[in-house]
Amino acid sequence: MRIFDGSKFSEFKPLYGESLVTAFANIYGIKCGIVANNGVLFSESALKGSHFIELCCQRKIPLIFIQNITGFMVGKDAEMGGIAKNGAKMVTAVACAKVPKITLIIGGSYGAGNYGMCGRPYSPRFLFTWPNSKIAVMGGAQAAGVLAQVTRENRRRVGKPWTEEDETKLKSPIIKKFDQESDCYYATARLWDDGIIDPADTRKVLGLSLSVALKSPIEDTKFGVFRM
Repeated sequence: MRIFDGSKFSEFKPLYGESLVTAFANIYGIKCGIVANNGVLFSESALKGSHFIELCCQRKIPLIFIQNITGFMVGKDAEMGGIAKNGAKMVTAVACAKVPKITLIIGGSYGAGNYGMCGRPYSPRFLFTWPNSKIAVMGGAQAAGVLAQVTRENRRRVGKPWTEEDETKLKSPIIKKFDQESDCYYATARLWDDGIIDPADTRKVLGLSLSVALKSPIEDTKFGVFRM
């Protein structure tokens, strides 16, 4: 499946923050900036994304975000490495960008990663999903695991038993609810996107969206203060 003209793109900082791909490409002759990920965002990825978005805004190049994200990296090492600060920089860049933004969700879209990759709250001109996509705060199994752990600790504190049967009974409805409500058809039925598209039509849909979005003048972008 081909998306870009000639299947070619010019990558920005290919050896840095490799979990995020940033590149310049053309779709039907229209130059655009691509911000695409596959998995978790690290500090380096967030910094690279912020820099690239700023460049595109300076040059008034529209942005296409391609999401398959589980969120920002968590844990002691990530926190010490500045993931909160650097993740906030990327979210700031996305929020401030005045160039046309188009978002395509091709897999998972979870947690704060949805914000960093220009989810619906950040007003992309268009947001499309593939039929296999999922949108949620977190996965059903992860949510059920957290709630089960909290309940187990509360029971232990007051001296009440906690069996495998209790855990299964708690987890099953949570997982079922998350699986149902994270489905892309659940989202599109509530107009949280602009439609589920056939992956084979991706190039055509993005090309038409770009041509429509560029009909109006592009405003100058004014960024807030990025923390050092």
